[in-house]
Amino acid sequence: MASTFYSQISANKRDSFLLGLGLVAILGVLGLTIGYALTGSVSGAIGATVFAIVIGLAASMVSYYKGDAIVLAASGAREITETEAPQLFNVIRELTIAADIPPPKVYVIDDTSMNAFATGRDPQHASIAVTTGLLTRMDREEVQGVIGHELSHVRNFDIRFALLVGVMVGSIALLADFFLRFTFWGGRGRSSSSDRGGGGLQAIIFAVALVLAVLAPFFAKLVQLAVSRQREYLADASAVELTRNPIGLERALATIAGDTEVLEVANRATQHLYFTNPIMKASDGGGEPSAWFSTHPPLLDRINRLRELRGQPPVGSTAEELAAPRGDALG
Repeated sequence: MASTFYSQISANKRDSFLLGLGLVAILGVLGLTIGYALTGSVSGAIGATVFAIVIGLAASMVSYYKGDAIVLAASGAREITETEAPQLFNVIRELTIAADIPPPKVYVIDDTSMNAFATGRDPQHASIAVTTGLLTRMDREEVQGVIGHELSHVRNFDIRFALLVGVMVGSIALLADFFLRFTFWGGRGRSSSSDRGGGGLQAIIFAVALVLAVLAPFFAKLVQLAVSRQREYLADASAVELTRNPIGLERALATIAGDTEVLEVANRATQHLYFTNPIMKASDGGGEPSAWFSTHPPLLDRINRLRELRGQPPVGSTAEELAAPRGDALG
């Protein structure tokens, strides 16, 4: 049975929430085991968990208020006015009205590749950046699909959600790194604790904590990537809700799938923010070498989900996709 964008939105919100809970569970288990391994007491285990959370909150505050400025500067984005891109501003205005959010600040990245991203902590403090390649090489309907996707990230608070998940993953890595360094430089002396009561249990927990300290950051990163992919699906479905036109977004994805240019200013710290992964250019229509390690779903998968919304059969490659005539590109 064909799905609707409402059912896709509900499913993706649920999946993202469950993945977020998974990260909380990883952080909690890691904190508890490390705390008990080092202190041999429940209170010490709880204290270690609280310490990790406090560090994460401190990092969150910095990122919350300064993260967007850092990302925009690192991306080489410059703010523009409506006189420089009137049709782009017209698209943004009509979609923000549909989304019932304030218009974001608009930035442009001088690069011939086709991409865009949204940043900010909430709809009242949001910015959208688009590349000059996207403005000159896509028609209005395609740009409308891309902007609808990015504004959906703003309306759905995806940027804030991604921030919290990123900080949580960072907290897990920080806690694991601290424990491994402590074990390497001074942890061997902890074996004498086995002479005390409960030392046998503590030794077992210590071994478990070592294993978790090695594996937890890896699995936390996988969960973060899965969260990112779910939010991309959600933004695609939400964009259809705003534009009432899955074809524009579908064609935009197909157009980018055939683009071989790489966004020069992108890096692994910012790649998850973009409309499509600016680093991993797929040769088979969006299928990354390993979807597990990608920040975005395969482009072909995103296209076929959009086709499902309008009752069309899936395609096997983007070469088969969208022979409809294209309009004028935005200036």
